[in-house]
Amino acid sequence: MGLNDCHNFQDFRKLAKRRLPGPIFHYIDGAADDEITYRRNTTAFDDVDLVPNVLAGVEEVDMSVEVMGQKLDMPVYCAPTALQRLFHHDGERGVARAATKYGTMFGVSSLATVTVEEIAQIANTPKMFQFYFHKDRGLNDALLERAREANFEVLALTVDTITGGNRERDLRTGFTSPPKLTLESMLSFATHPMWAWNFYTKPKFDMPHLSGYVSEGTNVAVSVGNYFSTMLDQSMNWKDAEELCAKWNGQFALKGIMSVEDAKRAVDIGCTGIMVSNHGGRQLDGSRSPFDQLAEIVDAVGDKIDVICEGGVQRGTHVLKALSVGAKACSGGRLYLYALAAAGQAGVERALGNLRTEIERDMKLMGITSLDQLNRDNLRFRNPL
Repeated sequence: MGLNDCHNFQDFRKLAKRRLPGPIFHYIDGAADDEITYRRNTTAFDDVDLVPNVLAGVEEVDMSVEVMGQKLDMPVYCAPTALQRLFHHDGERGVARAATKYGTMFGVSSLATVTVEEIAQIANTPKMFQFYFHKDRGLNDALLERAREANFEVLALTVDTITGGNRERDLRTGFTSPPKLTLESMLSFATHPMWAWNFYTKPKFDMPHLSGYVSEGTNVAVSVGNYFSTMLDQSMNWKDAEELCAKWNGQFALKGIMSVEDAKRAVDIGCTGIMVSNHGGRQLDGSRSPFDQLAEIVDAVGDKIDVICEGGVQRGTHVLKALSVGAKACSGGRLYLYALAAAGQAGVERALGNLRTEIERDMKLMGITSLDQLNRDNLRFRNPL
C-alpha cells in the first residue's frame, strides 16, 4: 500500500500505522478513557441525511468561505496540532506548504516543532496561532508577541486542556515527548527504520516556542497529559481570556467551546470566532460531539460570531452537513496528521486534495453552486429530540 492507494481518511490511517512506531501512531490515534466521544465525533454525522436538489446548473461551483476575516478557498482548514516532526520530518513545514497550495488556513500550536517565524516565510495562506495559557506569564507574553511579529492573522486560545485527559493508550505504550528509549520503544523504532533514521539524523527534535522557558517536552521527556496538568495554568478564567483578547486586539477565537452559555460569553468578551470542539475526544470522554452540539450554539450566537465545527470530519459530506447546520467552516487534526505521517507534505496535499474533490462533487450532487445555499432545509435528522 502506497500514497496512490490512499483515497480516504481510513486509507491514510492504515498507511500511517505501517510507517510509525507503535507509541507514536497510538498518540495520534488514541483518545481519552474508553474513546466513546472520539468515535461519536464521526458517527454523529451518520444520524443526519442530506436531501439533494437536481437540475440546478452546477457546472461551476464556488467552495470559498470567509472565516474570522480570512478568505479560504475551501471550507476546511488544518487545525493546530503539537509535535508534528515526531510524525514526519517534514512536520509543520510540509503542512504549511500543503495548506498554501490549497489556499486554506494553517494552525500552528504553541507546542509546534517549527517556529512561527519560519512558517510565516513558508506560507502566504492565512495562519492561526494556537495559544496555550502557561503558568509562566513571561512565556505567555513571548508567545503572543512572536505570533504578532510573524503576522499571524488569528489567535486561538485553547480552553479545554485545563488538565490532561486520561489517554490510556499513551500510558500503555509509554509515549512521551521526546520519545524515551526503552527496550519496548527501541524494538518499535528498529522495526520502523525509516522513521528512526529520519528522527535521529535530522535536526534535533525541539519545541522552539518553549525554549528558554520550559524543559519539559524537549529536553525532559514528558507525556502530553502530564504537560497539560503541570505546565498550564489551571487558574485560567474568563477574565484571563478577555485580557488576552484585548491584548491581541485582532481576530481572536476560543478553541474548545461546547456549551451555549460559554459561546455567549465568548461573544461578550470580544471573540470573533469559536471552535466547537472536544479536543478530538482526547480530554473528557462522554462529552457531546461537536456536530451534535452545533445547532444550539449556532442558534444562540451564529449571527454574532463565526462558529467552526472541529472534530470527527472525515468526508466532504460531513463538511456539507456542518455548514448546513450553520457552521462557517470545519477544521480537524487527524484529517491531515495521518496523511503527514504516511507521506509528509505529499500526503497532506493528497488528503486536502481528496477532501476538496469530495466537497466539489458533493456540492454538485446536492444541486448547489455556492456554500451559502446550504441550510437546514436540506437536512433530515434521523432521531429528532
